[in-house]
Amino acid sequence: MCKQTQMLMLACLMGAMMGCTPDPKSGEGFTLPEGNADQGKTTFLELQCNACHSIAGTDIERLANGETTDVVLGGERGYVVTYGELVTSIINPSHRFALGYQADEIKSEDESKMRVYNDQMTVTQLSDLVTFLQQHYELKTYHPTPYVPYY
Repeated sequence: MCKQTQMLMLACLMGAMMGCTPDPKSGEGFTLPEGNADQGKTTFLELQCNACHSIAGTDIERLANGETTDVVLGGERGYVVTYGELVTSIINPSHRFALGYQADEIKSEDESKMRVYNDQMTVTQLSDLVTFLQQHYELKTYHPTPYVPYY
């Protein structure tokens, strides 16, 4: 095999290996400690998350605070709500806006109405809250429309 072919193969191999390396800012490998759902419910109530959020399938009442938008958490979804999405939604609420908010209700183009709790919440509270919320999501079963051919 000629030296140029060997160098080309080596460059391709190195390129392929580098393509498999995760981005240093990737969340790959990140996991919070195991949470306690009962404590998560307590955290949800202590932080008054029910001022703006309700949870499908629970009897948690909304607080009367004048907020008209009810962002419903949990329930059936047509996609899997991942652990990482829930963590990100709590620690960085402006990364994506929840369903239910109208464009005129958002403070600015890139700022959520949700208060940032990063300085008030412990890691244990966060893992408990995510565990509590995650148990209330259910993957909606997809039922395709039956195909009836015309003859």
